[in-house]
Amino acid sequence: MAAQKEVAGRPFRDHSKGSEPHMSDTGAQTEMKRTLTLTGITVNAMALIAPGAFLWTTFQMQSAQTAGGVATASDMWTGLLFALVLAFLTAYSYSELARIYPGAGTGSSYYFAEAALLDKEKPQHRRFARLAKVSIGWISHLYYWIYPGIMVAFTATLAGYMWQTITGQSLSFPVLAVIAVVFAGVSGYIAFRGISGSTNTAIAINVIQLTALAAFAIFAIYFRLSHPAIAGGYQMASAASIVIPHSFINIIYQSTIAILLLVGFESVTALGAEAKRPDKDIKRGVLLSLGIQGIAAYLFEYFAANFVVGGATLQAKTATGAKVLGYAAAAVDSAPIGTMVKNMVNTVFGGAGTAVALLLSATVLLALIGTTLACLNAGVRITYSMARDKEMPSILGLLHGRFATPHAGIFILAAISAVFGVYGVYSVDTLTQITLASNTGTFLVYGMTCIVAIVAFASHKDRNLFKHYVVPGLGFLMNVGMLVGVVYLAVVAGGATSTDAFIALGMVGVWLVAGAVWIALNPSKRGESLLTLQDAA
Repeated sequence: MAAQKEVAGRPFRDHSKGSEPHMSDTGAQTEMKRTLTLTGITVNAMALIAPGAFLWTTFQMQSAQTAGGVATASDMWTGLLFALVLAFLTAYSYSELARIYPGAGTGSSYYFAEAALLDKEKPQHRRFARLAKVSIGWISHLYYWIYPGIMVAFTATLAGYMWQTITGQSLSFPVLAVIAVVFAGVSGYIAFRGISGSTNTAIAINVIQLTALAAFAIFAIYFRLSHPAIAGGYQMASAASIVIPHSFINIIYQSTIAILLLVGFESVTALGAEAKRPDKDIKRGVLLSLGIQGIAAYLFEYFAANFVVGGATLQAKTATGAKVLGYAAAAVDSAPIGTMVKNMVNTVFGGAGTAVALLLSATVLLALIGTTLACLNAGVRITYSMARDKEMPSILGLLHGRFATPHAGIFILAAISAVFGVYGVYSVDTLTQITLASNTGTFLVYGMTCIVAIVAFASHKDRNLFKHYVVPGLGFLMNVGMLVGVVYLAVVAGGATSTDAFIALGMVGVWLVAGAVWIALNPSKRGESLLTLQDAA
């Protein structure tokens, strides 16, 4: 019998220990270990967000995005700002839910959805509890189980860049695919051995990456100010043109990619079973991680990168041999930030550009390793909770006898990440497709969680009109707006951008259908209605 607490007078499973001690795969009782302080919680969220690494990895995708044949890149920074506002509204909703439901453990939004409805007095509200939790839990996998594959693809692509820079030889797709598979396997093994080791790794990586990207941003701003009239010029006429919106719809389009830079703050709400003080530190970790990463890191770094992009720092040739500059060059360059660093350093110091670009790429590689580990750690925990509730196959609910990790889920996710990683390294289009599919899952989960926050506080003694209605309400509307943006992008953008968006939406549709089939055929829940209140087992 799992540990229970009373919610509005009814028994409810407490996930704060990842379910109470139970039989592991070795036949012994085990439970997740409480090892994470506020620092550990915040660092794990920061590792998943990756402090600056996405500036390197997504700049090409953002530069390549078009709508009606016209590039949307001039609204890259304002799109990021829009996504950051959305993220903060959603983060606050998550943090408030974590505060009133400290027993969520590994459940996060899956747990919140059920608790918010079981907390109601009227049976007509409580009867929707299972439907709500299963829906949000299943959709969460669009984000949590694709996102690690994107990180694997980024890492393999970066490894290819570093190899080409050192040797002058490009790596073929089969070689990149092998790198993706090996990296996914090694990451899965490290995650399997426990979150403490991953946390210690993430602390060092975060410090290195934040320092490196801050140095890049400062140097980039210095370069533009000290070389105002260099040959080739700059894409953005001034600093003001970077931060002033050019097109609202282009801001939405850019935000559909930019959200990838910011997701992860909510992941620590699934670490409640391993937090020493989940009632206090989970909320703080959510907001701290997003503030450090979004405001202190990404807004500054993206401003600097857009400040110097142009013919003065970035030139390339298309597949047809045409010479392109600035954003157009970034769209066909697998590492535009590296190329800009190389050219700027060579201009200022007369050489050493390649070495500095390689050094920066090495810090990005470290950050991606930390991010992938954080993804694997966070991605399986909602799955673990669902399996413990018999909403997913029971093998995903096993903890390892020694390391107390959901090892079966970790290894399965590592294998899936390898598949998505191989798919993502094929081209910028395939990478964009899985990115948009993951981000669509993110918007769905974030929007649903904002609604859950409104429902949870509707009858709560601490409810506040602004904090618990206005903030999550705006968060919901902005997430819906982003979903509409993805669909609109698919319909009107044209060319590869439309194709990528349609394929991404197809992936989402396939997963939703698969969920409906699984729920209907799940042998552990056969005959149990989604609209019937069930006591926790």
